[in-house]
Parts: sequence; C-alpha cells; structure tokens
Amino acid sequence: STEVWNPSWCKDNMKKVVGIAVSTLVVLVVAGLGFFALRKPAMAPPSGVRVESTPELIARGKYIYEVAADCAGCHSERDYSKFSGPFVAGGTGKGFTFPPELGLPGKVTASNITPDLETGIGAWTDGEKIRAIREGVGRDGHAEFPMMPYQNYRRMSDEDVQALVAYLDSMPPVKNKLPKTELDFPLRYLIVGFPQPVAGPVVGPDKNDPVKYGEYLVTIAACVGCHTQEERGQPNPELLFAGGHEFRIGKFSAKSTNLTPDVETGIGSWTEERFLQSFRKYGKFAQGAPLPPATDANFTPMPWPVFSQRPDDELKAIFAYLRTLKPLRKPGSKPL
Repeated sequence: STEVWNPSWCKDNMKKVVGIAVSTLVVLVVAGLGFFALRKPAMAPPSGVRVESTPELIARGKYIYEVAADCAGCHSERDYSKFSGPFVAGGTGKGFTFPPELGLPGKVTASNITPDLETGIGAWTDGEKIRAIREGVGRDGHAEFPMMPYQNYRRMSDEDVQALVAYLDSMPPVKNKLPKTELDFPLRYLIVGFPQPVAGPVVGPDKNDPVKYGEYLVTIAACVGCHTQEERGQPNPELLFAGGHEFRIGKFSAKSTNLTPDVETGIGSWTEERFLQSFRKYGKFAQGAPLPPATDANFTPMPWPVFSQRPDDELKAIFAYLRTLKPLRKPGSKPL
C-alpha cells in the first residue's frame, strides 16, 4: 500500500506536541516556584544560652550596638535634615522602613529590636537573637534580607555577640509596629540560600596583631557593604572597598569613598595620623555641639559623630588592615 502524506494530520499532531511541551514547561515552572517558595534556609536550632546581664557586658554591648557594628544606624529613626543623620530622640532601636529613593529591591524594613513583647524582640530567647544576628534566621525560621550584614556578623566573637544581646535585653521597650520586608521577585526566594549555621565557637581576634584586629573590626562594621559599588543588588567582588556606592535620601545624594591604598583615588598617600584625624574632627558633635543642616556639600549617611568615639587603638588597627588591601583606582565623590 502507498502511504499518503497528510498535512492536516501533521498539523494537528504538531499542535498536540507543542501543547504537551508548553504544559510540561508550565508544570516545571510552577513546581520550581513552589520549591523555592516552600524552601527553608539552612539553620540550626538556637542555642540555649542565657546571657548574663552584668554592667560590664552591657557597656560593651552598647559600644558594639552604637559604634563597632553600627546596629543603631539601620534600626533607628534618623533625621537626615542634619549632617550625618543623627538619631531622632527616642527612636533608637525602634526600627525603620527605608525610603524608596534608596532603590532597594522592594519594601525593606529594619525591624524593631527593642524588648517590646508585641512589636519587638522581647519574647525572643537570647539564643534566637544570636542566631538572627550571626546566621540571618528569624525566630519564625525565615531568611533575613542580607542587607542586614549577618554574613559579616557571623565573624563576631561569642563574647561580643553575647555582650550585644545583653545590651539589647537592657534597652527600654518601644512599641512600634512596622510593615514586614517585602522583596521583589525573584530575590524574595533567592535569599533563602544565604543563611548558614555558625559551626563551633567563634573566638575574638588577637589584639596584638594590628592587621588581624583591624580585619575583625572592619568585618563586623560591614564597611565593605557601603564602600563597594553594587551590581544587580550585590557588591561587585572586583571592586571591594573601592567606593562608588551611591546613597540617595530625600533631595541629597552621595557616593562612598575609596578605602583601598590607591595613591590617587584612595588612601594610599595617607599617614596614620591623617586617618585618625579624619574621625577625630567630628568629636565635637559627639560632645554635644549642634549639628549643621545637611547640604549637597556635606551630605553623608555615615554617622561621623558616633564613629569619632572609636579609640585610637581601633582606628590604628583599621588603618593597618586597609593598607593591606589591593589598590583599586575607583574615585568616590567625597573625601573622608
């Protein structure tokens, strides 16, 4: 018998094949989205540690909260109509929803970290607080947006993180209900892969080694996050510490400075004394001098009056570490 080619039959079957392929693709996409939506971050149970709230530990924790790790910088209401955005009275720790002009990938809120039972972290155990700080996992098991630099804080020593928690426990509770962070697609699902449990004890740096000590201080201060230009929402790994990250708040904008030892665009020609003085000159504001209004010329999100309180040994160690970085020619918009 002779087979006759039937164009109509081929066309109908091609439609079926395409339909099956499209249906399969839809099923795979839905299944993939379902997987990401239901996926939980890597996590370990919170430790059962109960932090001892001694005056010494609370004082150390206050320093970490306000200066060394600058937790207050994000988790507080700030007045950016004044130089360096000072904290609004009664606003520290109450949380803050970042303005849209920052260009963040969605609605981002730094949560209320005062010990208020309803809107803060008053019901959390100390182990849950430590896990959130160093591992990026909330009390309910969700992954924190890594704008909260828990990937840096995982290097925070056991002693320092417990001091920080001791201070958080001692803060006055502030009732301040805030909207939850709502990230854009697909980032809301991708951040689930960022948290990782901290394995074993974390010891502090050798303070007799300035470079190692400086590296620790720079890490827990998360300096790289602000002093690195971003690409697709993440710091460019080829330009670490080279500045160029743009900040826009209200009508003002500024780019972060280059902290690498490049001679022309960074701090390569600086002396240790010049580095110290770049902080010390703002000490008068920490002592109560009135802050000038913010202008195009002086706008900065960096809390200089707060950072001016760092002791000399810390600033010298930070400078020693920054001098070991690879020099990168990438000018920022403003000098330190």
